[in-house]
Amino acid sequence: MVEPRSPIDDALRAAGGSIGEHAGATVVIDYGDPDEEAEAARGLGLADLSPLPRVGFRGPGAREWLTAWGVDLPDEPNRACIQPDGAIAVTRSWTEVLVLGSTQSADSLCARLEAGTSDAHRARAYSLPRFDGLFWFALTGASAADCLAKICGVDMRETAFSSGSVAQTSLARLNAVIVRVDAGATPLFHLLGDSASAEYAWASLLDAMQEFDGRPVGLRALHALAREFK
Repeated sequence: MVEPRSPIDDALRAAGGSIGEHAGATVVIDYGDPDEEAEAARGLGLADLSPLPRVGFRGPGAREWLTAWGVDLPDEPNRACIQPDGAIAVTRSWTEVLVLGSTQSADSLCARLEAGTSDAHRARAYSLPRFDGLFWFALTGASAADCLAKICGVDMRETAFSSGSVAQTSLARLNAVIVRVDAGATPLFHLLGDSASAEYAWASLLDAMQEFDGRPVGLRALHALAREFK
């Protein structure tokens, strides 16, 4: 079985990304100095999570079915709720939920949900596979909101866009979904958009980050933030 790879895999390897496996996917673990990257992630870091599992469900019974599977859901649309294993449930509407797989645990909630789709159909909930169509980046650190202000019209500061907030908006002139789920005191934004535009989105973010001395980081930097949060 071929492991999922990022739509910007070549660019990540060219930048010195050390490739490893997480949850059955090929991802950048680090760029050579995990401790330095952990520090960078507290200031401004950008990680590619595109190969990691995620799945969507839509239908009048989607919320009830997911709740029966033990998924904690927000009480309103355009909100996000972190799960015990670190996965994130995002309510796109009253009848559509996107589940982002955990960056911490290799036990994939997404895989378990996809395995139960026959029950989902009976409950009037229908699977919407999201891997092929979306890039998934994580922008972290104290300067993340200021960086996003350069390429997004939505105010991402904590006073206007607190942890758990979701926006369907424009990012560098691309349609995108932005999900804020902070790691303790460290702001953390999940950015999702059309995978066909992944290279452009990545380059636009790196360009916007230069003013704040931001840099790409690997999965280990996110693990470090999660340990601090716990």
